[in-house]
Amino acid sequence: MEYNFIEIEKKWRKNWAEQKTFKAIDNDTKPKYYVLDMFPYPSGAGLHVGHPLGYIASDIYARYKRLQGYNVLHPMGYDSFGLPAEQYAIQTGQHPAVTTKMNIEGGVDKSGEKIPGYRNQLDKIGFSFDWDREVRTSDPSYYKWTQWIFKQLYNSYYDKNADKAKSIDDLIAVFEKEGNAKVNATCAATEIFTADEWKNFDEAKKQQTIMNYRLTFLADSWVNWCPALGTVLANDEIKDGVSERGGHPVEQKLMRQWSMRITAYAERLINDLDNVDWTDSIKDQQRNWIGKSVGASLSFEVENSSEKIEVFTTRPDTVFGVSFMVLAPEHALVDAITTPEQKAEVEAYKKQAGLRTERDRQADVKNISGAFTGAYALQPFTGDKIQIWIGDYVLAGYGTGAVMAVPCGDQRDWDFAKHFNIEIKNIFKDIDISEGAYAEKDAVIANSDFLNDLPAKQAIKNAIDEIEKRGLGKGQTNYRLRDAVFSRQRYWGEPFPIYYKNGMPYVLEDNQLPVTLPEVDKYLPTEDGEPPLARAKKEDWNIFQGERMEHNTMPGWAGSSWYFLRYMDPHNDTEFVSKAKADYWGQVDLYIGGSEHATGHLLYSRFWCKFLFDRGYISFNEPFKKMINQGMILGNSAFAFRLLGLPKMNHSADVKIDFDFVPEIFISYDTFELFKTDNSAVRSFFEFYDELIRKHNSCFNNLKKGEDYEYNGKLGFSEIPININYINHSNNSILKSDYISLNKSNPRFKEVVFYPNEDYIVCKREIEKMSKSKYNVQTPDELVEKFGADTLRLYEMFLGPLEQAKPWDTQGINGVHNFLRRFWRLFHNEQNEFVVTDGEPDKAALKTLHKTIKKIQDDLERFSFNTGVSNFMIANNELMEQKCNNRNILREMVILLSSYAPHICEELWEKLGEKGSVSYAPFPKFNPDYLVESAFEYPVSFNGKMRFKLELPLGLSPADIEKEVMAHENTAKYLEGKTPKKVIIVPGKIVNMVV
Repeated sequence: MEYNFIEIEKKWRKNWAEQKTFKAIDNDTKPKYYVLDMFPYPSGAGLHVGHPLGYIASDIYARYKRLQGYNVLHPMGYDSFGLPAEQYAIQTGQHPAVTTKMNIEGGVDKSGEKIPGYRNQLDKIGFSFDWDREVRTSDPSYYKWTQWIFKQLYNSYYDKNADKAKSIDDLIAVFEKEGNAKVNATCAATEIFTADEWKNFDEAKKQQTIMNYRLTFLADSWVNWCPALGTVLANDEIKDGVSERGGHPVEQKLMRQWSMRITAYAERLINDLDNVDWTDSIKDQQRNWIGKSVGASLSFEVENSSEKIEVFTTRPDTVFGVSFMVLAPEHALVDAITTPEQKAEVEAYKKQAGLRTERDRQADVKNISGAFTGAYALQPFTGDKIQIWIGDYVLAGYGTGAVMAVPCGDQRDWDFAKHFNIEIKNIFKDIDISEGAYAEKDAVIANSDFLNDLPAKQAIKNAIDEIEKRGLGKGQTNYRLRDAVFSRQRYWGEPFPIYYKNGMPYVLEDNQLPVTLPEVDKYLPTEDGEPPLARAKKEDWNIFQGERMEHNTMPGWAGSSWYFLRYMDPHNDTEFVSKAKADYWGQVDLYIGGSEHATGHLLYSRFWCKFLFDRGYISFNEPFKKMINQGMILGNSAFAFRLLGLPKMNHSADVKIDFDFVPEIFISYDTFELFKTDNSAVRSFFEFYDELIRKHNSCFNNLKKGEDYEYNGKLGFSEIPININYINHSNNSILKSDYISLNKSNPRFKEVVFYPNEDYIVCKREIEKMSKSKYNVQTPDELVEKFGADTLRLYEMFLGPLEQAKPWDTQGINGVHNFLRRFWRLFHNEQNEFVVTDGEPDKAALKTLHKTIKKIQDDLERFSFNTGVSNFMIANNELMEQKCNNRNILREMVILLSSYAPHICEELWEKLGEKGSVSYAPFPKFNPDYLVESAFEYPVSFNGKMRFKLELPLGLSPADIEKEVMAHENTAKYLEGKTPKKVIIVPGKIVNMVV
């Protein structure tokens, strides 16, 4: 009964590729369904078992929708620009295009290391991707259209009255006709001008004015600058104050950058979350990131200066509680208002703050720091003098970069005031603020002139009215969301379609696209700190215009913000996507990917989608209708404990210890734990250590054992990650011989000692993220080779609910593989001959089948893939018990299982004599009639002992049941000619004869 999964899977992978089984048909008459995965970044390390989790789930659902009669679009591609490939290019001298191609297609790299290739690995798992639609963001035929979309953004502005993006030409027409006084658009601070003044502006003035309105624009921005990598980093590329790649320090730097005016879409990005089927947690993350705040802008005059400081506050009702102001260290007015006496302190503080990322500054609430500028502001209503400080908890890029500090109502302001001994005014009636601020909005206002005795909600409204009445500011809605910096000082990214003339930027014509990456001698910044593209000569560019081309490249999220649209029309040379195909495929119906992209990729994709909708290129303004975030598959790491340095010892002062032999000493985890509480265990270790050192060091020979030295202080150990493939999982141990073999190329490990067992040590196990550096990675290739792709697919689903994180553990994989072997056995006899019977199936088999149809369909509709695997196992066991090999039953079971285990099902489908692929068979129809019980199998007992079973219709009366039982031949056998004294019948339960 051989189930040869290797040959079966190889056969059907080849068949699918040749027949293009999963090719999606544009504008088909069938209803469409678009299933999408967040496409991967192709690293040389390839896939580990955690990567395919979401892909398997999406593939099962895509196959299910095909069975339901949908025209399914299920594509795959590669997010192939990015910093890792560039860093590898810097280290090895290989062009990123070469290494990226190899990472996708496989091969042997420059160092001789075998690269598995993402495409090879994905193919082996049996995904139903339409590979004819593959995209790679680093392919010029793809990024030509990323550049084109950038151009559309550059040539657009946001009309607040229409609440949509419009052509910049429309705005220029307004300028020419009436100036900008009536223009209500999202823009940078811009002076008011008339039509005549506009006409008299020179070219540079006009271009700079228009730049203030463009949806992608050039401006000075505070950015996360990483000197070691020579580039700007996004917030999600930084962890704990250093770059996620390489762990390099990151600082704040003001740079001339391209940015995207995503803030224009802030309100729509919040409101339209109500129209998508996403988890509440992802929606909340987006809402919090956008951070809508309703309040007022308010100006504070600076004493003895014409300068004013604008602040935004959500609590204008607390204006009488302001006791100081805090500016961001980078605020434009800091240098202008700082007094000579405070200049040195302020400069030192600015330098210190510049070394911290915005994320760190926001997160650090414990450390209080700041510097007094020496300047004072005037309270707008009272004219009272209030100190102006700088503090790194205020960010230049958020709001106005200045806050009015109300310590009685904000804990951070309260802590700041306490730390620097600044007055804390109390404006809350009957509230004690001696131990901390009161941040709730239910207080009654006091000590606040016209706001006295008002509840906060009413006081806020009255305060805004008075602020506007006196011309001190206006009511305003603010967002935490900031315009997205779009420049990167890297080589391996999309070039901008921008050239410079007289220092001003201009876009290239459409027929000049794409601007391809020029060759450079190094992938590093120039000696002057310019990006790597500045190394290119004019002749290296395929298009060169003006004085120079733009030297920055676009960020990784440029290409990933619209890839779902290119899949609809990947080979179109004249459009990024045809309107007809975009209208047909529409929104992505199901999107599966990681939650780590909640505030990056998802936000940017929504922004670009809304923009393209506004400009009429597509007919929907949200990209992803339903989204599921798969949980992470975690690695089960193993750690050994290595003695760190030498134990401290007391010994005779005149003995000079010269260690010629210092072995690497490892101890078992249980021994490590014992050392914490058992001093005798520690002393036993030192006795062992003493013997070891004496054996190899002659300088100890004259010392008396245990008398002239003893251990002093605690032992130090470091945790060393161990390759999990060499762990005995029954006792979490590793053999000394295996460890030495693993480290044979490291001269430091030529002498290895295991304690207390000479041959092995027990390792500590820890569940954490899979990582090559932790040696806890399991590749899918190994499991596919050993068990088959169908087993891997089923097993990854079987581990638990898709959304939950779960540790990787292969102990149950044999059970899943055996299920497939048993399923195969339903169709074959002992000689592995295909044997199925025709004719009408029996009731038990029909009941099992239709029960399974219902459960599998319900599970799939709920995206409960793990319970589906369990239901298949139950059904298979029932059919085996029934000895069912009926064609009508097994045919439907093959269709049901085909989404999960497509290779074995294609093989069985063919053996059943069916034509075409099982992928397009109709999904079985559930018939509830087969689950209605019409009969019951009664246990018939004699004097309480069950002797046989008899199936009878459920509708029989007790008298009819007794009549049927008495007529049965087995009854006569057990009565032995006697007449029962009593017959006890419970309909639908039991029959008992008392003899």
